[in-house]
Amino acid sequence: MKSLPLHQLYKSCVLKDLPFKTTRQLEPLSEIVGQNRAQEAVRFALAMPHGGYNVYAVGRNGLGKRTMMLRYLEHHVDTDQQTHDWCYVANFEEPRNPKLLKLPSGMGTELKQDMEKLMSRLVKMIPQTFEGDNFLERAESLKDEYGKKQEDELEKVAEQAKRKKVRLTVTTPGGYRLVAMNGEEPHTAETFQELSEEQRQKFEEVITKLEKKLRQAVRKLADWEQEYAEKQQALNQETLEAISGHQIDELTEKYKDLPDVVAHLEAIRGDLAENLDIFLDDDDEQAAIAYASLEKKMPRRYLVNVVVHQKNNEVPVVVEDNPTYHNLFGYVENVTYKGTVFTDFSLIRPGSLHKANGGYLLMDAIKVLEQSFVWDGLKRALRSRSIQINSLERELTLSGTISIEPEAVPLDVKIVLFGDRETWMLLQEHDPEFAELFRVTADFENEMYRSDDSQMLYAKFIASLVVEKELLHCTNKGVARIIEHSARMAEHQDRLSLHAADIANLLRESDFWARQAGAKLISEVHVERALESAKYRSSRIRDQFYDSIRDGSTLVSTTGTCVGQVNALSVLSTGGFEFGLSNRVTATCYYGDGGVMDIERDVKLGGNLHSKGVMIISSWLASHFSVDDPMHLSASLTFEQNYGEVDGDSASLAELVALLSSLSGVPVRQDMAITGSFNQFGQVQPIGGVNEKVEGFFATCELKDGLTGTQGVIIPHTNVQNLMLDMEVVKACRAGEFSVYPVATVEEAITLLLGKPAGKADAKGRYPKQSVFGIIQQRLEKMREHERQEHARDEHKDPSIH
Repeated sequence: MKSLPLHQLYKSCVLKDLPFKTTRQLEPLSEIVGQNRAQEAVRFALAMPHGGYNVYAVGRNGLGKRTMMLRYLEHHVDTDQQTHDWCYVANFEEPRNPKLLKLPSGMGTELKQDMEKLMSRLVKMIPQTFEGDNFLERAESLKDEYGKKQEDELEKVAEQAKRKKVRLTVTTPGGYRLVAMNGEEPHTAETFQELSEEQRQKFEEVITKLEKKLRQAVRKLADWEQEYAEKQQALNQETLEAISGHQIDELTEKYKDLPDVVAHLEAIRGDLAENLDIFLDDDDEQAAIAYASLEKKMPRRYLVNVVVHQKNNEVPVVVEDNPTYHNLFGYVENVTYKGTVFTDFSLIRPGSLHKANGGYLLMDAIKVLEQSFVWDGLKRALRSRSIQINSLERELTLSGTISIEPEAVPLDVKIVLFGDRETWMLLQEHDPEFAELFRVTADFENEMYRSDDSQMLYAKFIASLVVEKELLHCTNKGVARIIEHSARMAEHQDRLSLHAADIANLLRESDFWARQAGAKLISEVHVERALESAKYRSSRIRDQFYDSIRDGSTLVSTTGTCVGQVNALSVLSTGGFEFGLSNRVTATCYYGDGGVMDIERDVKLGGNLHSKGVMIISSWLASHFSVDDPMHLSASLTFEQNYGEVDGDSASLAELVALLSSLSGVPVRQDMAITGSFNQFGQVQPIGGVNEKVEGFFATCELKDGLTGTQGVIIPHTNVQNLMLDMEVVKACRAGEFSVYPVATVEEAITLLLGKPAGKADAKGRYPKQSVFGIIQQRLEKMREHERQEHARDEHKDPSIH
């Protein structure tokens, strides 16, 4: 059997397929490369006008999901879509329920500035006007007029009383008393009692009549008081109208197309006269609250709180990296003044949903699910198509604290969640509302096909990363090396990895080494340096394993032969860095019932997949050697010097060869290692990590005995397309010092490792005597003959045995 030629060990990127000298000559891509399926899903979701067509972007981290989404939105957002400003203002009728104003984008700030100008003017003008001589004279005149009327009315009652020898006295403000007189002095209880019955009776009759008249007079006084208050209010209103009326009229005219704004301005016109004290008193409380809330000192009652301000013709695209409840749905701030907690509509703060309203909100699914109450709140907002600002404290506690309840904001937003497939499947399974609200799944690819066209596309993708990250441009050789590394990451000669984050990191590190060397461009030398540096930083644990091979702590043979002992290959992962290792698999056989004991499984170090592989070995052995008669040879398998868990079936081919060697007594070549799994029909199946496994045994050979020229690795034939070996291994293969052999069947692997043909059964099921299967068949027949003779001897001794 022939080893693989060099071109099958590593697929180089031919420079003629890259018709440029540097990436400066390339047009950077505006889209993310290779994600056509995801782009189509996003295009469809964003174009759908109906609710529920939100997007869940599926894919592992680093595929460029967020970057693709932001670039797509940057180039494909519907700029004809009208956006709005949202403002909260005071509700004069229901202070606990601030009103919401919806204005065309940009006009919210205008309204806020207009109101601030109006209030600035009123703060100066009202005190001047209402404390001025003109207004004070009119107010005093009005007061005097009503004071005179009241005095005259009371004087009439007092005169009548005086004629009847009764005095009218004032006891309290608004309280009056009629007292019988004894000359110039009022009667005391004693003097009144000394009067005759007739005199007393007369006084009481007089006082009763006078009380009726007094009550009538007091009613008149109350009516005049009310009339005075109304006239004073009218005077205030008239004076205010003179100061502010024309300005409010101007604002009403300016915002005439917005009925809600006009209604609010008219409400302000009516409310000003009732709350003159705000302008006339030097209100320390207002100043303290303004200071505490970082705002200007203004009459807060008439301010406009612009919650969301949008620029003209700019659809909002918001990325929320910390989707807490308050960050997402907004909240109402509190200010403490003299121990009292205070809040009003001007302290309402927006959340990301408010800012993204009319546009798009991008979030990480895991972060949304980690935050308390956020997922339920988000679903509630999407279902009701409105944002209700609820205090999280009220959701968490049973006590009812006084707070405001702002009017809900109508919601029109597309949500894009980024997450992995496991989270997506959990939500699909456990949340029935998820599928209704996130009807579109944008499934991101991990890799793309490698062709001449796709390599050019990838080069443009590299050019876009260089421009975006402001790095040095790459030479065509540098691009070729990155493309080759991308194929290695994809573990396929005809695929390219779409893990944009890894490629961006490689470019950054290559840029660093290029600048260190004073180069103007990133070349293949700098890319290689970056790859070597990254490998060195992550390879401490690998080097510890290699040290144990070098000093003999780990028993491994790379020369000679041995019965029942095979070099198998495994891959270890240490947090993002993977490397291959050689593992010794051994098998022993003994007289028994034909079963295969898996020591790893029995000591609970073997995973389910590994146990499955051993069971397939048992069934394969039974189908070849115990179809008609039982096997009387049992065997045990183990990974030597293994103290951790083993899983996966990629060592099942090695385990089978070790078993067959033990059963036949034919020694196994130790200068070769093998990896691969197989099915019950003996067909070899592909495995993962083939590059690391080949490189692992190559390193073992170098460390142990040096390269002899006969060493090599046997891999499944279907894994040849996955080979993108390290250049050091390729050079050794070119020099004839190392080889890689592909096998398609169990028989090919046996022939290579045991140095004898496996053997093919004839029509009677007999294998050639000198073949491996033939030797095992003969040994088993001897065992069966021995068993029959033993049985016959026992039967002769005891005829009752049947």
